[in-house]
Order: sequence, then structure tokens, then C-alpha cells
Amino acid sequence: MSNEESVATDRAARRRAAPPSAAWARRLAVAALILAALNLRPAVTSLGPVLDEARASLGMSATLAGLLVSLPAVCFALIGFAAPRLARRYGAEAVIVTGLAAITAGLVLRSFAHATALFVALSALALAGIAVANVLLPVVVKQRFPHRVGAMTGLYSMALNLGASGAAAATVPLANVADGDWRIGLGTWALLAAVAVPPWLRLARRRDVADAGRVPGAPGAAAGRDVRLRRSPTAWALAVYFGLQATAAYVIIGWLPTMFRDAGLSAESAGLLFAVTSVLGVPLSFALAAVAGRLRHQSGIAVVLAVFGLAGYAGLWAAPSAVPWLWAVLLGVANCSFPLALTMIGMRGRDGATVTRLSAFAQGVGYLMSIPGPILVGALYERTDDWQVPLVFMAALMVAQLLAGVFAGRNRQLG
Repeated sequence: MSNEESVATDRAARRRAAPPSAAWARRLAVAALILAALNLRPAVTSLGPVLDEARASLGMSATLAGLLVSLPAVCFALIGFAAPRLARRYGAEAVIVTGLAAITAGLVLRSFAHATALFVALSALALAGIAVANVLLPVVVKQRFPHRVGAMTGLYSMALNLGASGAAAATVPLANVADGDWRIGLGTWALLAAVAVPPWLRLARRRDVADAGRVPGAPGAAAGRDVRLRRSPTAWALAVYFGLQATAAYVIIGWLPTMFRDAGLSAESAGLLFAVTSVLGVPLSFALAAVAGRLRHQSGIAVVLAVFGLAGYAGLWAAPSAVPWLWAVLLGVANCSFPLALTMIGMRGRDGATVTRLSAFAQGVGYLMSIPGPILVGALYERTDDWQVPLVFMAALMVAQLLAGVFAGRNRQLG
């Protein structure tokens, strides 16, 4: 080989080994965010439309089904608290890769489970993967897009709602294609999770990206900042707001299809109506987060969303089968409190490290608060054999959410 050929070969090798450009890295990060967000809800929303079939097959009571509906909140809280420590040690991107792998494995394996305990355990595996991504995606947004927090939060919230609505609408048809096998309908969503792994692997393998994903500071210093965070009224307002909106979301995810089926609608119609609540979030999440990111105060938006929720509960209480599409639309708008909460978390922290701690605190405490809600709704439904008392309970929680949103939306910064 001549000297010229050797030099050309070395240059080609260096080009192949060189890190991608900043523009390419941003595009990869956007694609990775969207793919990860698409997988943050199918493990949950795919279950609601086939919950009756799953209960019959696994032998679950309504109260136990309520516990299953609360399982996401349990996993999101317990695993979410550990996410900052994992990010400091391994990097945010590497932890998200592991989370996506857990989602894939959990969804595949639970479709083969025939015992309730095993089904719950494998669901918990998938939900644990979702939990770390829940906490760390706002961190990735803050670090990579510090001047576009609202817009990027809206983008991945839009993808999250698209994944949620797609799973809600398509699970029953997928099961019907497989001769009504609800297990096939649930297990199919593992394919979507598997597709999200490669781009996050690419991000995690870059040393500079992995280093950027770690939260700086000594463990003692981080612990001190966590203590100050727990004493902040703003942090607690965010946590309460997040917890109450999560309660409403998981009651809707777990029980809304059953409410419509009890009102005389078919399983397919109930699934589509529930999908409406998520489909609305696709455009609304992006628009709402983008607007909220430009405002100094988000309290007014929180109030408006709560009013929509109260109207939706009132409609379900008074006449669930009269205009079910309207009730679904109202509750779908109210569910946009989730991207609003994420946007406020991103805006309340001064830097990525603060957002990491604030995200873990607000989501961890919030999800812990939301655990009893779906269980109580299931128990009230089983005791009264009617949805009116559970709906009154949910309306009372929505009033509390409105008040928490007023405080969480004030222009305050932590860190």
C-alpha cells in the first residue's frame, strides 16, 4: 500500500470514529425523546380496554383490579426516587436505555403469564422502566434544549399521548385479529419499546453525552440540596399538583372504559372513547406546553384545565351514555395537566441538576400520593355497584388539584 493510500485510509478511519456533529446529535436526541415518550404509557393504557377479560382470565376482583390500576403509581414513585442517584452514577442516557429494555422484557413476558402474581410482577418490571424515563426525560430536555424547555416538553408530551391513545384504541382490534386473545393485544406493544432502544444506545455510548447526563456535585452536597428542596413550598405545590393529576389520569386510564361499558356501550366503543382522552393530548400537549413555557405564571392554565375536568365528571355522573364523546373530550383536555406539570418542573429549576432533583421529588411524592385513588375508586364501585359515588370523590380531588395548581404555577425558581 502506498503512503497516499495509507494516509487516505487513516483519514477515513478517523472520520468514522469521530463523534457526530452537534446538529446530528440534536436530531438524534429529538428522535430518541420521541421514541422513548411513545413508550411511556402503552403498558398502562393497553390494559384498560381489556381489563374485564384480564380479570376473568386471572380471577381478579374489582378491588384487586383497582390495585393493579394503582401499580403504575407505586412503581413510578419508588423507582422514580432512585433515578437521580442512578443518573449521577451511570448517566441519564444509559439509565433510560436500561429502562426501555425493561419495558420491552416486561411487556413480552407478561403476555404469557397465567397467574395474577406473575402478571403483576412482570407489569411492575415494565413500569419500573417507565419510571426512570419519566424522571429523566425532563432532565435530558433541560440539558440539551435549555432555551426550548416548553417546546421540547410539548413535543415529547405529544408523543406520550400518541402512544397512550394508540395503545388504548388498537389493543382490542389487535386482540380480535388473534381470535380475541387479549394477551396478544397487550404483548404487541413490546415491539414499539424495542424500536426505541437503538437511538438511546447510540446516545449513551458517546462519552461526552454520558458525562453531560450525570448530575454534578458530591453526594453530601446533593443531599443538602435535597433537604432544602423538601422545605420549599413551591416544590411541595408541584408534588401535590403532580400527584392529584396522576390520580385523575390513572382513574381515567383504568376505569373510564369500564364506566362506558357499564353505561351500555360496547368494548370497542369504550376503547375508542378512552382513546379520545389521549388523542386530544397529541396536539394540545404541544401547544399548551409551548404556551406555558413562555408565560411567567401558569396558574391560570391550571385553573382552566381543572374546570374542564369538573365538567367531564359532572357529565359522567348525570348522563354517561347521553353524549359520551363530550365527556371524553372534556376529560381529555383536563388530562393535559400532565404536560403542564412537566413544563412547570422544567421551568422551576435553574439548571439540569436542580431539575433532576425537583423532577424526582415532585414525581416521586406525587405518585405516592396517587396510589390510593384508583384503589378507593375500585372499592367504592364494588361496594355501591355504581359510579356516582366514585365520581363525586374524583370531583373533590379535582378541586384540590385546582388549588395546588394555583400555587405551583407561580413564578418561582429553585436551585
